[in-house]
Amino acid sequence: MLIFSNDYLETIEEKDKVYLKTIRPNFPLKEFDQLLRQFPRIRLTNFSALKQALGKVSDRVEIGQWLPIIELEISKDKMSASVSLNASTDQLKSKEEKLLVTLDELLQHNRIVYGIKKIDFKKMIPGKSYKVAEGMLPKKGEDAKITYLEIPERKPVIREDGKADYFEMNFIFEIKEGDWLGEKIPPQPGIDGKNILGESISAPPGDDQSLRYDPKAAYEKVENGKIVLYAAKTGIVQKQQGLLSVSHHLPIEGDVGYATGNITFDGSVTVRGTVSSGFSIMATGDISIESAEGITGAASIKSENGDIYIKGGVFGLGETEIEAGGSIFVKHVNDAKLLAKNEIVIGLYSMGSYLIANSILLDERKGKIIGGKAIAKSRIVTGISGNRLERQTELVIDCLSKQEANKSIQEKAAMLKSERENVVNLTSRLNDIYPLKNSLNNQQLKSLTILEAELKKKNKILSELDQEIKELMENLKNAGKEEIVVTKEAFPGTCIKIGTKSSVLNKRTQGRFLLEFGELNV
Repeated sequence: MLIFSNDYLETIEEKDKVYLKTIRPNFPLKEFDQLLRQFPRIRLTNFSALKQALGKVSDRVEIGQWLPIIELEISKDKMSASVSLNASTDQLKSKEEKLLVTLDELLQHNRIVYGIKKIDFKKMIPGKSYKVAEGMLPKKGEDAKITYLEIPERKPVIREDGKADYFEMNFIFEIKEGDWLGEKIPPQPGIDGKNILGESISAPPGDDQSLRYDPKAAYEKVENGKIVLYAAKTGIVQKQQGLLSVSHHLPIEGDVGYATGNITFDGSVTVRGTVSSGFSIMATGDISIESAEGITGAASIKSENGDIYIKGGVFGLGETEIEAGGSIFVKHVNDAKLLAKNEIVIGLYSMGSYLIANSILLDERKGKIIGGKAIAKSRIVTGISGNRLERQTELVIDCLSKQEANKSIQEKAAMLKSERENVVNLTSRLNDIYPLKNSLNNQQLKSLTILEAELKKKNKILSELDQEIKELMENLKNAGKEEIVVTKEAFPGTCIKIGTKSSVLNKRTQGRFLLEFGELNV
């Protein structure tokens, strides 16, 4: 088929290929380009052959392709199809009905049956691609939804005047056996999709997740398509290492003293009264001492894993030691030793006391640290430090440099590796012995007991080392952010120390003390 011709050349289409025949040489390339623009169905594929053919008389030379008037392109995922028109605007106007028929034939030939869109050829621009069919993507199902019983946050109750009262707290949250603790709505199935060929595309269900709880403290029950969590016992509900748990609760309506003796309890303890001089409380969970008069001269109050709340003050008389695996909340403290893994929060003042925690926080308006020593890893906040008599008061941030922290992490990681090897060896030895246990004599059984005790000890060391490494890594993230804040007045005699840098104040000041470019900004 002859496409066009003039005195210099002819272009011919044959079997969807375009050929050039040169009658006279040196037809301008620019003019040939203008001729091509009149025929959108020609796609030039061999420019080099075209250029050579225009320069001399030649027989037919293949220079391109003869495109269909409508081109259909299907995406690899069969989720869409697009068409483009290889025709001039005038051709489109005169061939609209024929184009519609051709398009239908193309869709049928390619088995496109779903998501077909209406095409208005009058509005189409030649050479531009238009979407003619679109599939429906699969829709993932909703993820599992978990709701837990809301445990009141341990923070000061805000009075009506807007001021914080550190001595009225939602501390002990007790539940009864069978109480609702949470529930899970399982993941839902998705909605299947469909490609343009009408083929179904499976939708994934929503992501699942498990209810996180101590199996000794709660149990699951399926109700109305939901998994409901109920308390297996009465006690104090709390979260420990991300797991919902219920610890045993020992309420003492009066004082801890001669009537009760020293208290040792696996769980949480609530004392409605006080702890008498010389007596102690040891608990694995939280300890709450709710008498407004506080405690005087108690020997020891220790929570292995929980928080300690003393509504009144602490008059330690140089004898009292309070230690918490979590935080300590107290109205005031005199001549006592307080150690907390997390925070020590004091409402009014600390006088002549020794405080150690990750953070030590006193009321910014009324809080005072007078005498003694406060040692924190990250932050100390108080309104006033020291007094007019220039009583020696030490505020210390005990932090490692990044280099020291990295070195300590490496050392502990090496110890952790060594202890793990010990655990593996002990476990292997015990696994060899257990099948023979019934045939062991008394001496051999005694050796077995020693091995089991050793394994338990090693596992505890592993756990402690792992926790220490995690804490060091967390401290490393916050390295350089340590600070001591005295909002109202730091009296002379106050020692400010961060890391290895320290300074004793010789005049009244206040502010935010930290390391700047490796030096203390005092």
